[in-house]
Amino acid sequence: MSGHSKWSSIKHKKGALDAKRGKIFTKLIREITVAARDGGGDPDTNPRLRLALLNARSANMPKDTSERAIKKGTGELGGDSLIESTYEGYGPGGTAVIVEVMTDNKNRTVSEIRRAFSKFGGNLGESGCVSWNFDRKGRISFSSEGVNEDDFFEKAIELGAEDINNSDGNIEVITSIDDFENIRTGIESLGHDISSAEISMIPKNFIKIDGKPAEHMLKMLEALEDCDDVQNVYSNFDIDDDVIEAIKSKAHTGRIGDGKIFISSVNEVIRIRTGEKGKTAI
Repeated sequence: MSGHSKWSSIKHKKGALDAKRGKIFTKLIREITVAARDGGGDPDTNPRLRLALLNARSANMPKDTSERAIKKGTGELGGDSLIESTYEGYGPGGTAVIVEVMTDNKNRTVSEIRRAFSKFGGNLGESGCVSWNFDRKGRISFSSEGVNEDDFFEKAIELGAEDINNSDGNIEVITSIDDFENIRTGIESLGHDISSAEISMIPKNFIKIDGKPAEHMLKMLEALEDCDDVQNVYSNFDIDDDVIEAIKSKAHTGRIGDGKIFISSVNEVIRIRTGEKGKTAI
């Protein structure tokens, strides 16, 4: 097993916490609605809905909000017109980017995505142009506090985990799609409180970038994630710690709203305004 997870992209997010939470809720509501529409409103027989509800609870989304989203999906509160689409393209430095969306207006969405790519030196490509460089895998995360690492690693391997990473107080388990649900429930049965469980696109290899390409990449991701219709963004770029520090320093103003830089490869969060790191920065 590798010691560090290198498949997640670095995300640069700005804005107040309430605004961020509002965007998270919007994405979760859409996922619950579409999951219920496509697979029915019973989470016991709908794995996608079950996972969406788990993530909604982890984000502290009110239960009645989840229930309304389910009823909208099943048609009890009127049907929805959301369409799922995936766009692919190239970011600064020749990096690969995949954008998953849910939209009721594809023309509006593709225009916003194309604008985000073009503004920061990327370009939107054709379907399949970069997806060959990614594997769809399950990703399960929980706090490593109080966990016997050797004991858990042994049990996770027995459950069928493909990769396990422990960094900055967080354990991350990578699974195949087929084994995802069994491993998730297996981890829960061991008494661990799962903070995140999702199906993600994991790069097969990475492209290291720095300087302007790194800065533009972070800005492009921010622009993409600011699109209301965007659900997920995946990329295969890698940025050194000193570059992250330089970007943080450049972005710093000392005022609320500076934002945070999420470094998924080492599971570290940096609050730009105060310099706090780790859990205290979230």
